[in-house]
Amino acid sequence: MPKTASLQPSTADLAEPMASLGSLLREWLPRQRWFAGKDRPVTDLRLLSMTELFPGCLHLLVHAEHAGVPAVHGGVPAPAGTTAPPPADCYQLLLGVRQQLAPRLHRAFIGRPVEGSLAGLAIYDALCDPRSAQLLLERLRHPGGSGPLRFEADPSVLIPGGLVPRLLDAEQSNSSIIYGDEFILKVFRRIQPGVNPDLEVPWALARQGCSRVPAPVAWLRTTQPEEATLGVLQPFLPDAADGWTLALRALATGDDFTAQAHQLGQATAEVHLALAEAFPTGGHREVAGTATAMAERLEAAAHSVPALRPYAVRLRTAFAALASCDAGPPAQRVHGDLHLGQVLRAGREWFVIDFEGEPSRPLAERRIPESPVRDVAGMLRSFDYAARQRRPWRPEWARRCREAYCAGYASRAGWDPRKKHALLRAYETDRAVYEVLYEARHRPDWLAVPMAAIERLAVRGG
Repeated sequence: MPKTASLQPSTADLAEPMASLGSLLREWLPRQRWFAGKDRPVTDLRLLSMTELFPGCLHLLVHAEHAGVPAVHGGVPAPAGTTAPPPADCYQLLLGVRQQLAPRLHRAFIGRPVEGSLAGLAIYDALCDPRSAQLLLERLRHPGGSGPLRFEADPSVLIPGGLVPRLLDAEQSNSSIIYGDEFILKVFRRIQPGVNPDLEVPWALARQGCSRVPAPVAWLRTTQPEEATLGVLQPFLPDAADGWTLALRALATGDDFTAQAHQLGQATAEVHLALAEAFPTGGHREVAGTATAMAERLEAAAHSVPALRPYAVRLRTAFAALASCDAGPPAQRVHGDLHLGQVLRAGREWFVIDFEGEPSRPLAERRIPESPVRDVAGMLRSFDYAARQRRPWRPEWARRCREAYCAGYASRAGWDPRKKHALLRAYETDRAVYEVLYEARHRPDWLAVPMAAIERLAVRGG
């Protein structure tokens, strides 16, 4: 895997292209599923890097600034008129440029600039274009550079040519292309400096001999304006189904899911054990600091989502209990965003994917060792999400799956999450608070799901 290079700022004049693209992107970006600033107007767009990947396809890194938001200190709003520094994100775009757009690409159309060097040309999302997707794979098959971009691959893996691409039409924070049912390319949309965990972790686990995680076979990175991972190609499991789909199917047919949940717990523990071998562990973290960070996240979320405020006082008791409880298992690298949509079942085996972590968190923070209970709590919350997708709600289904998952985990890990009640309650509460904030911003119709968990955790303590 590539090592982090020294940072080299770009010296190219990038102002002129934005004269053509700026107004189009300001309108188009907020409509994309992967755009993080939907609740804040885009105030400025700045081009950080632009490379012609091949004729008719431009690779861009765009810096997007949003309107300032009221400052919050320790969860308490600052005096009126005070704003936090404007939030900003870097996004990766692959833009197609043509005189005329084929009918099959109309859904990818962004617009026609009215000024600048691109005036009058059709601009569209090139990842929706099979030709561009095929040429992108060719660049990964033949490692090399293109300006600041670096295409690299595992030399021990043969990537055949001519694989038919298919853009995955799913709700996710990145874009994925499947090639001939053999490989899947994840193109990161929101870019942060450094090696992305979704490259770093599967690469390390493959060297550890862990077969539960598909290993990277090729990747794309940039050296400007900072070193960053842009995309990862991995084997695709064509006959696999994700855990979310399988859970909903079981609920719809009235089938039991406890055997699968038990095996999933075992698979999670095996991945955790491999992670502890592949990366340095963090020892026993000081739980008081973790509890304080959780309480601060609760305060910030309650400030943004009024529905959370009536429960805040009682939810804090979970974090207060954490501050004085047994630290539990040593901190280590974890998945960071584990749920039923992040696991695949092929045959009788479970596989774990998407080690990127929570995209809203800084990349450096996602790489910090944490308690493996964080991942366990994420999966337990996911069973609850699944159970609430049908009417009437099936709380017993969720409870049995949670029990089976923890039992399976304990059989491999050597310790039982259920016996770490204060630890598990705190992490599950923290996860539910994150879900409330996420749903309020992105899927308001789903807000009732985590709010039901908030009520349970606040009233009954778990």
